[in-house]
Amino acid sequence: MKMKFKVEDLNLFYGDFQALHNVNLELYENKVTALIGPSGCGKSTFIRTLNRMNDLVDDVKITGKILLDGKQDIYQKMDVIGLRTRVGMVFQKPNPFPMSIFDNVAYGPRCQGLKDKAKLEGIVEDALRGAALWDEVKDKLTKSGLSLSGGQQQRLCIARAIAMEPEVILMDEPTSALDPIATQKIELLMEKLKKKYTIIIVTHSMQQAARISDKTAFFLMGEVIEFGDTAKIFTNPEKKETEDYITGRFG
Repeated sequence: MKMKFKVEDLNLFYGDFQALHNVNLELYENKVTALIGPSGCGKSTFIRTLNRMNDLVDDVKITGKILLDGKQDIYQKMDVIGLRTRVGMVFQKPNPFPMSIFDNVAYGPRCQGLKDKAKLEGIVEDALRGAALWDEVKDKLTKSGLSLSGGQQQRLCIARAIAMEPEVILMDEPTSALDPIATQKIELLMEKLKKKYTIIIVTHSMQQAARISDKTAFFLMGEVIEFGDTAKIFTNPEKKETEDYITGRFG
């Protein structure tokens, strides 16, 4: 297995409050890694360190290293825009731009200076196909992205991320606002996407983590308590805290 991110001794502070404590993790290429744990345990804070979204928050201090492809520290001399091109993100609530379906997907490539209409059309179609949305929207590309259902909007946001040809897709509770059918579509989509991308997902649903992920990291109070193969974490965890959380004794 090839490593995509190597996280070494990562600490994160919001002012005086320490949100992450000494996190060490290896995140592998073409795998789905689920981050689980109770609310407020640092999952979303952690996933946002991987594309430096926390840079946008005042008074954040980070120590330690996050190495992309095991070698380049993303917090040292790395262009943030370049990083976010390689590491895309899908948020909890679908957030299409108030523009057409086509323009939502073409937005990133256009920002990078691509003007060729035929190339843009190819990228948009490929991205929508990749997000399992093309057949549903191919006849209404000029309609607003906001006219789609919640599940379709979330797949549109995934298409928008794919259009940038990232290496990694971060997903912060991408199905928590969706109904079970839309959730199932996104889960099936992740199974396909991992052939091409590395996927890291925060989920509050242990059933979802068990269904879709290859690796699972259990966070508690800003620490990684246990990390390993999903099947082992859910059937034979090493730490009592992991077992207590998975069996519903707390959280």
